[in-house]
Amino acid sequence: MVEITFLGTGNAFCPSGRLHSLVLIDGNMLVDAPPTVIPQLRQHGISPAEITDLFVTHWHGDHTFGLPFLLLERKWISDRSGEKKLTIHSHTGGEERITQLCDLAYPGSLNELNWVTYNNQSGIVNGWNFERFEVCHDPATEPHGYRFEKDNFILVHCGDSGPCENIERLADEADVMIVELGIPDYVESPYHYTPSRLRKLALENPKTTFLATHNFSEMGVTSELPGNVIEASDGDTYSFN
Repeated sequence: MVEITFLGTGNAFCPSGRLHSLVLIDGNMLVDAPPTVIPQLRQHGISPAEITDLFVTHWHGDHTFGLPFLLLERKWISDRSGEKKLTIHSHTGGEERITQLCDLAYPGSLNELNWVTYNNQSGIVNGWNFERFEVCHDPATEPHGYRFEKDNFILVHCGDSGPCENIERLADEADVMIVELGIPDYVESPYHYTPSRLRKLALENPKTTFLATHNFSEMGVTSELPGNVIEASDGDTYSFN
């Protein structure tokens, strides 16, 4: 059984009813750490110390500026003894970027975190094989998505990205694909999916379930999308065999 919980489904501007996009997989794997990560976890009764792995998609602030708060909370509140290990998965150079972010937020207070390890490669986590792939977003943020596979079930998290070759390739093999829906059709940007772009991708891959997050619309406002697209709302949990 695979469990996917949306602790938030909004884009960078948190439209009404949506906090920053945040996905929890199987109760202990987080994709990104937005500024609101601590209240999002607490709202759903999840201790930050329960998170074993954090996967960073890219370095924009709505996806990473909660990292100092997550680490500080674990250090001083939920795991004061440092017994729970946290592995942060990111693109090469992630440790340096995260160290700079933490030094800026809380100078000196997050040094020598012996319970944090860093992984810049693919690997196996909690029974999942995962690999990172490049996507189409602001190049300065080193944008990537993640392909997870366990027991022949393939879950793809696209991070923030507009249409690109890797997403189109992986959509054909994915059982579930988490894709952002960051802007309306009248906004021009190659770096995001719009309703019409997501509609095209879904129609081309009718056997794949698409879970739309990083949504520009207010909660309850839906787009005209095919039946294999679900616009997730904050707090939604989906289970797959």
